Amino acid sequence: MSRYYSEEQLINAISRLTRQRLTRYLEHDFITPAHSEHGPRYGMADLTRLELICDLSDQFDLQDDAMGVVLSLIDQLHGVRAELRALMQVIDAQPDPQRRQIIAALKSRLG
Repeated sequence: MSRYYSEEQLINAISRLTRQRLTRYLEHDFITPAHSEHGPRYGMADLTRLELICDLSDQFDLQDDAMGVVLSLIDQLHGVRAELRALMQVIDAQPDPQRRQIIAALKSRLG
């Protein structure tokens, strides 16, 4: 079961997150909450992402424009990892001779 947080619960859960910070992060589209009849709702992924954003901002003094670039790169990395997992599942589902052939070709290509 998924847990959803209201803005108030989110701010209480992340000690470094203030309402002003949350508003700024929303304005920059660093996170996108789900919407319900009770207002915006944040999932565990949003909470984790906001903790990361606060860490990057506080520990590395990362400004909002640089934060957007870093978050975009992280999102791209997660996307590529998901695609790689899917590719590995497809390869794993192949008959043994084809799987060995694909793996040999990949090793040859990668050196």
